[in-house]
Amino acid sequence: MTLRRALTFVLSCLTFFWLAPGNATAQSSTFNAHEYFLDNGLHLVVVENHRAPIVTHMVWYRVGSIDEYAGKSGLAHFLEHLMFKGTATMAAGEFSKTIARHGGQDNAFTSFDYTAYYQNVAADRLALVMEMEADRMTGLVIDENEVAAEREVVIEERRMRVESSPNAQFGEKLRALQYEAHPYQVPIIGWPEDLATLTREDALGFYDAFYGPNNAIVVVVGDVIPADVKALADKFYGPLPRRQIANRSHTPEPTHTKAQTLLLRDARVNQPSWSLSYMAPSYGVGDASYIYALQVLAEIIGGGNVSRLYEKLVVEDEVAVYIGASYSPLRLGPASFRISAAPHGEDIDPLAPAVAEVLAEVVKNGVRPGELSRAKRSLTAQVIYAQDSGHGLANVFGSTLVNGRTIAELEAWPANIEAVTNEDIMAAAKHIFVEAQSLTGILLPEADIPEPGPEPAPESGAEMLDSGAGE
Repeated sequence: MTLRRALTFVLSCLTFFWLAPGNATAQSSTFNAHEYFLDNGLHLVVVENHRAPIVTHMVWYRVGSIDEYAGKSGLAHFLEHLMFKGTATMAAGEFSKTIARHGGQDNAFTSFDYTAYYQNVAADRLALVMEMEADRMTGLVIDENEVAAEREVVIEERRMRVESSPNAQFGEKLRALQYEAHPYQVPIIGWPEDLATLTREDALGFYDAFYGPNNAIVVVVGDVIPADVKALADKFYGPLPRRQIANRSHTPEPTHTKAQTLLLRDARVNQPSWSLSYMAPSYGVGDASYIYALQVLAEIIGGGNVSRLYEKLVVEDEVAVYIGASYSPLRLGPASFRISAAPHGEDIDPLAPAVAEVLAEVVKNGVRPGELSRAKRSLTAQVIYAQDSGHGLANVFGSTLVNGRTIAELEAWPANIEAVTNEDIMAAAKHIFVEAQSLTGILLPEADIPEPGPEPAPESGAEMLDSGAGE
């Protein structure tokens, strides 16, 4: 029930599992996935994997923190917690206890764009977990006392995860600065002042607005027969009535016209860090024709110790002990292309010019044939790795579908990556590596901050923030 910020497997897979438009099919070839739609609108996907007698059952709702109301940040995650507090047929806390008694595991996670619940159980317990999830899909009961107690749990979770971590605070401030208008600027866990005001009525209203079979995707991966799973879904999810689901409307992000810098100092920082982010297209926003090239580009310049940035900053110049690049179009809103580094020692000054040199070279001359083929092999190999984990594969399917993509698109991904050319990469790099759309982040110990000089000119876009440590 805790907020899952680090879905490591999912994010690594979904960095690349985004494809060109296509039509959904009833059965896929690579993953052997079967797809069904119930009369009440519920979307069901079943993937056979008979390597072990286990099954992963996941329910994905098309609602996340970006759908919260003004002054109610953290509500989506708060409701996720309350979903374990009982129904008319199950007492508070009994959901997870029941799963544990049957030797399984369960949890949930909230993102900006969606909320998901899962159970990993023996294959012969699938009917049990389907019945339980169907029960709370439309039958949640929230007691006022449970609300008060869980509100304190979430507030303490924020204290532990954010207030006690300068890196987490830095991340919140970076996001709030990068997204000027879009709700991605608001942390999933919520602002402290909003968390203290969340009520039972807020949670129930949000639940009624977004939870229901016609706003859900059920993914089942494991030792199952698709027809049997469909019969169970008809039995337990089929009788649930459709609900009136609220429209999802989000403030668009304006075009950025000024480079920005965030400098944060905190006495608790042990290792300085530096980052450079550029606004980039996602499948929800921007020019999707650049998406495949950007995925390959991220692998070439920042994908491990054979990448361009690593060779330049870590091996040759010895100005960094770590550097990497990341990009995932897994968004309903705008994405970002991010380069992150840890300096060698405490001097961050050499990082920016060294990175700029690498990026300028890619924009001007592109990449070498060997780099391009290696990056493609590295990315497409992950299609094979994804099938080694039933839980991971369920995450891949759920996250893809809940963001509006299709199984057919998932199947087509390797071919789209293989089709990327050097010219595509140069065009994508030129498109996103625009200084006016960049954000530089610097996190340092207090001792590393020099005496302040003159105030920066207004057009510089610089902003210095203190964490308030020690105040």
